[in-house]
Amino acid sequence: MENRRYSDLAHSPQRIIKSILGTGFFVIMCAIIAFPVLAGLLASFRPGTELIRRGLAIDLDPRTMTLANYKYLFGGNADSRKYFMWYRNSLLITLVSVLLTLLICYFVAYGLTMYDFKFRNFLFTLVIATMMVPFEILMLPMYKEIIAFNLIDTYTGVIITGVCNASTIFFFRQYLSGLPKDLLSAARIDGANEYFISIKIILPLAKPAFASMGILTAMGTWNAILWPLLVLKGAEKFTLPIGLNTLLTPYGNNYDVLIAGSMFGILPIFIIFLIFQKYIIDGMTAGAVKG
Repeated sequence: MENRRYSDLAHSPQRIIKSILGTGFFVIMCAIIAFPVLAGLLASFRPGTELIRRGLAIDLDPRTMTLANYKYLFGGNADSRKYFMWYRNSLLITLVSVLLTLLICYFVAYGLTMYDFKFRNFLFTLVIATMMVPFEILMLPMYKEIIAFNLIDTYTGVIITGVCNASTIFFFRQYLSGLPKDLLSAARIDGANEYFISIKIILPLAKPAFASMGILTAMGTWNAILWPLLVLKGAEKFTLPIGLNTLLTPYGNNYDVLIAGSMFGILPIFIIFLIFQKYIIDGMTAGAVKG
């Protein structure tokens, strides 16, 4: 017993050093990640001329701090109306994309996981194979399809190409494969149909998967610029990233709206993360199946 105690004491300095190094590493990483956000937040309280003169800086200078950018953003002027029109478009596209992607990918993964049928593994392999194809290669045939279906300059054309996402299907399948199939057998013996089993029994158990994929899908859709830029033609249908990009032109840059609008644009993703984080914790701690 004493030998074990002395061994623990001998190794304790090593554990302390490892703990300090690990903590220091994560502190540095957090600082690197937080710097752009903090710099952008401080820049949103400075005039656009200060951003041009000093760039992104994290020093606090009360003499240059002002709420003028946010007053202009919410002032009801022409730039403000365009900004909130783009904001509304992004919210609509993101909300619909997240709902459709989660539902469609869940049911595809459910079929590939819970049912044994011929060529099941082959079909799943095809799904995985699509993850290896860069979007730039798929972009042209997808664009030709959108033209053929007359979906150019429509929100449907932006949304429909991403609702069946291979990585989301893969994530759902891996999560569902960890659930016991005895649940399905017991529910069928009790007379439950397949829709009831998939929606009322299995879906609630998949809350952590829905939460994780909901956050990733929302972030990807909210920040997407290339595909919406190809599909959407009218300025009244632009999403927020495209709209903010139009503020940077060779003839003038409206940094007052650009910086404050970019910071305000983070808010929906932050709220979505907080909401889904709650479901992640609840889903992880309230597991209905044990053992």
